[in-house]
Amino acid sequence: MIGSFFLLVVLGVPIAFALGISSLLVCVFLGLPVTTLVNQTFHGINSFVLLAVPFFLIAGNLMNLGGVTDRLTRLSRCLVGHIRGGLGHVNVFVSMIFAGLSGSAAADTAGVGAVLIPAMLKSGFDKKFTVAITAASSTIGVIIPPSIPMVLYGAFGEVSIGALFLGGVIPGILVGLSQMLVVWILAARRRYPAYPRASLREAAHSVWEALPPLGMPVLIIGGIVGGVFTPTEASVVALVYGLIVAVLIYREPEVSLRRLPKMLGETVLFYSLPLICVATSGAFGWLIAYLNGPQIIVGFIEKFSLTYYAMYAVIILMLLILGTFLSPIVIIIVFLPVLQGLGDIVQIHPVHLGVITVMVTALGLITPPYGMCLFIASGLANLPIMKSFFAMLLLIGIFLVVVALCVVFPDVILFLPKKLMPTAI
Repeated sequence: MIGSFFLLVVLGVPIAFALGISSLLVCVFLGLPVTTLVNQTFHGINSFVLLAVPFFLIAGNLMNLGGVTDRLTRLSRCLVGHIRGGLGHVNVFVSMIFAGLSGSAAADTAGVGAVLIPAMLKSGFDKKFTVAITAASSTIGVIIPPSIPMVLYGAFGEVSIGALFLGGVIPGILVGLSQMLVVWILAARRRYPAYPRASLREAAHSVWEALPPLGMPVLIIGGIVGGVFTPTEASVVALVYGLIVAVLIYREPEVSLRRLPKMLGETVLFYSLPLICVATSGAFGWLIAYLNGPQIIVGFIEKFSLTYYAMYAVIILMLLILGTFLSPIVIIIVFLPVLQGLGDIVQIHPVHLGVITVMVTALGLITPPYGMCLFIASGLANLPIMKSFFAMLLLIGIFLVVVALCVVFPDVILFLPKKLMPTAI
């Protein structure tokens, strides 16, 4: 089944259809009723928690179109633009803030890249590094909450989504700071420019303008941690809050109640693509479980008596390989039973494993042939994919250093969940 799936992917069949076709072939081979496949496909998306995904997407689109990206960029420029490599730091910093609004790395790349890629090129940054830092910083969007992959991991793995959200905060910040360190080092070598230090008045004005969107992550995380609402309800609250900010506070012409139906329609079309993957992944994953795939794989690896760190190395290597071909959504849904089975062998904490899984699969967003964020950033700069990728290698390396740090010191991830949601740990 897995062999037919990868063969179809190599032949250029879209991933969602490759999952469905390979599942159908196995059903026919095993003599299972086709209705079983249909039922499992429906079961893959019959989840209340999945409703959070489109609402977070709409909220992110509202923030993106509602002038929020421009205001966050001005705030970032006032706070970090004077550091050597100015706009490079702004690029990373605004992605760290935007991560708390959208939960989608692709939305981060498109929104921030459209504003900062032309500005960085005009300021003297070379095109390859500009694309690389824009795509790499956008991976923070799925680490700092809210995070759509974390919602899916929590839903299908029966792990507290609130604890996963909290667990992603410190690693996301560390990834951002490490990328800013790379920008600072390269800026010294390549003499990238910086902005003059902003005056206190300018900084205060930029903070005041950006306060409304900055309230969204506080509202989402605070509400979930405080038990006021569930993650799904939090996504609806985020949407309503985004509407208030974009329509009533900023009053941007691109966002109005009259244009809202069109925006909702566009979100439905955008959401339908990953949703088809979720549906067919559900059937594919059920068949793997039906054939005892997780038990076979876990039993095989268990024979090697791997230590805690050796097992984590195996998990990370597997995720890195899968991430080059598959989206984080497919990896999480299809291979989650295997990941959790391997984690149980050496007693890896479920929240810790969930955050590490999301972090490593995020690298697949900037590595070909899948590399959605890399494709978006390269398209915005009109640069060939492989030229962008070679400039990305240093940033991928520093990302993996942060992952290793989180593995060696689990409390980097578990500190906030233990303090703020001890009952979920």
